[in-house]
Amino acid sequence: MELRFFGGAQEVGRSAIMLKDDRNIMLDFGIKIDHKTEYPINIPKLDALVVSHAHLDHSGFSPAIYNESSIPTFGTLPTLSLSKLLLEDALNIARKQHAKPRFHKRQIMAYASKYVSLDYKSTAHFGNYDITMYDAGHISGSAITLVEKAHEHGNRRIVYTGDFKLKGQVQHNGATIVKSDVLITESTYASKVHPDRDGVIKSLLAGINGVLDNGGNALLPVFAVGRSQEILSVLQQNGLAPSTFVDGMAREATSIVLNYPKFISSPKILSEAMRESRFIRDQSERREALSGPSIIVTTAGMLNGGPVLNYITKLNKNSKIFLTGYQVEGTNGRLLMDHGYINLDGEKTRITAPVGFYDLSAHADVDDIMKYVHQSAPNKVVCVHGSRENAEALSESLRGEGFDAIAPKVGDSVKID
Repeated sequence: MELRFFGGAQEVGRSAIMLKDDRNIMLDFGIKIDHKTEYPINIPKLDALVVSHAHLDHSGFSPAIYNESSIPTFGTLPTLSLSKLLLEDALNIARKQHAKPRFHKRQIMAYASKYVSLDYKSTAHFGNYDITMYDAGHISGSAITLVEKAHEHGNRRIVYTGDFKLKGQVQHNGATIVKSDVLITESTYASKVHPDRDGVIKSLLAGINGVLDNGGNALLPVFAVGRSQEILSVLQQNGLAPSTFVDGMAREATSIVLNYPKFISSPKILSEAMRESRFIRDQSERREALSGPSIIVTTAGMLNGGPVLNYITKLNKNSKIFLTGYQVEGTNGRLLMDHGYINLDGEKTRITAPVGFYDLSAHADVDDIMKYVHQSAPNKVVCVHGSRENAEALSESLRGEGFDAIAPKVGDSVKID
């Protein structure tokens, strides 16, 4: 039995890890969106695919598998619906940019038709393997996956965390800790402790209320899946939903999330936020959102396209931009944070509105990761989905505590017998 890394090793993005044994089981098959879009280094012969959650760095190349094969994909129902939304949007963007797509609509349909949906703590039997999913606490439908195989000395348990978070959010309880023999864990924030979430939310709300009191627009760029639902829930809890306009794919994503209420913690709060917020459909409503004090929750979370670009150069002098999510190096969001400008229509555009960053990450920090590893009690730990520095730092720390821990690179193969 071995693991092969087609992406997502010593990098954030294009997660693609194959468990090679009697059957070849791919754990995620995503893309990496940076200065350019990067894909897994190969499409190997597979017997099954597991998708941990809908974000494109984990699901974004899944349809390409269905060009010639007809294998099952295992995941939760929200992951299927949300990943279809994001995959179809990616195709539309490619068409608008006159880029050659790497898969087509028929492959998305094949991916959906072969999808085997699992609830949390339910098990699918696949040959000699049992595949069980547990709540990862990241976004709706996100799953920690246990792949279990009968072995002469007892069952072999391989646990893949995908993206996870132990500490609760408004819409998600903490991740379930699953016992393992081999643990494959994310290391996105393996060198960081996230600040106290309640304190961050308090600061965020104070900043938003200050903008509204001064007649400005509070612009909140968000990821359509995950962050938009969490932000809308926070605003609803604090009486701010009636002042909120929502633009972009967040509306459809939120509707999908509400279709699967058992996969979130507080569907009532999110439903109320949907009723009390105003959803924007055209340019006249965008102008209206800017015409007076308002909160504008809009995609895209890293400012690389989407309706946010309709607003960012039109904010009045009392406005502020509130970033709440990870900003990848090279994206407009990172350029704005570090240098005060974005690339708009091929030109550097200076943004005069002040910018604040509020860490509401839905990823595990180093405390979460270390707690998970200790309680999962694996014989071997594989550190993935993090920069080279973070993955190597985590593996080194774990080795210092007596664990057999590694940080593989893309292209590596690791025996786990």
